[in-house]
Amino acid sequence: MRHLLDVCDLSVEELYKLIYTAEDIAAHGDKYAHALSGKKLATLFFEPSTRTRLSFEAAMLELGGSVLGFSEASSSSAAKGECVSDTVRVVSNYADIIAMRHPIEGAALAAAEKSGVPIINAGDGGHCHPTQTLADLLTIHRELGRLDNLKIGLCGDLLYGRTVHSLINAMLRYKGISYVLISPEELKLPAYTKRALTEAGADYIETTSLEDSVASLDVLYMTRVQRERFPSVEAYKRVKDCYVLTCDIMQRAKATMRVLHPLPRVNEIAKDVDDDPRAAYFRQTLNGKLMRMALLLTLTSDEYLSAPATLPTGERTDKVCHNSKCITNNENGFVRKSTVSADGVEKCLYCEHALQ
Repeated sequence: MRHLLDVCDLSVEELYKLIYTAEDIAAHGDKYAHALSGKKLATLFFEPSTRTRLSFEAAMLELGGSVLGFSEASSSSAAKGECVSDTVRVVSNYADIIAMRHPIEGAALAAAEKSGVPIINAGDGGHCHPTQTLADLLTIHRELGRLDNLKIGLCGDLLYGRTVHSLINAMLRYKGISYVLISPEELKLPAYTKRALTEAGADYIETTSLEDSVASLDVLYMTRVQRERFPSVEAYKRVKDCYVLTCDIMQRAKATMRVLHPLPRVNEIAKDVDDDPRAAYFRQTLNGKLMRMALLLTLTSDEYLSAPATLPTGERTDKVCHNSKCITNNENGFVRKSTVSADGVEKCLYCEHALQ
């Protein structure tokens, strides 16, 4: 059995296999129409979603499988106080594979530890969103023809943006990638992701100016400032409209540059930018469905697998994770563990925040 909790669970070779499978699905969809006939996908969405949930459901249906699940925590036994691991233990008796979104960081790993079927992390708080990253990688590959030698601008909410964290971790495996991190001071990239950049020897700069950065970029990855991640409404209002990509700004960009966005969009991209051929974010949603189809095939068929099916482990510790949004602080009964990174910093196994 194999899970997908983080995009780095997949080797570079497996990422390319997924991309080539997705491309083949796009070209020869009829060939895959009954590939997962008789299989069931459970979509456990403890947090609202449109694109991710519907694209998973569309992916399974187009492969000939069926879908069951829920779209919000209030319609599940979580409303009665049931923990994630108990929910997953039950649902894994009803389905062949589970896609789960949860607002608490580390929930996907906690689920995988108890599940009897593969778990796909469809987003866990501000931590990871690996299947969005798969959509991003396919989009970059289809739009620019490569995944190396790129200058990528990441703009907006770099602190809470799980799509940003996952994309950086994925792109660190490719050659010639440099990063421009564009954000206000309040939303700078978290220390543990910056540490990953430093450890990998990646070339990156931090700036607050989108206008001054756009001309040199191959990819501009815009993000929404996420109200649901902020500790207070006041903190959100201070930065909610800090960046807006307009046609005037687009005039400074290369003809080959592509704009990506995980969506939903609020105010950060002007509507008239949609007509620019460099705006790839709606094509990106189709790519998300294609990559999720490829992933469902991968995790339900041994012939696609190469890497070992192992979960991350850590040593028991008495130290408490001080991330209030970590699964270890939100559900009783989970063992607090730590793992030691290359630079000797102890971090929580579940959410990757440094332990104190």
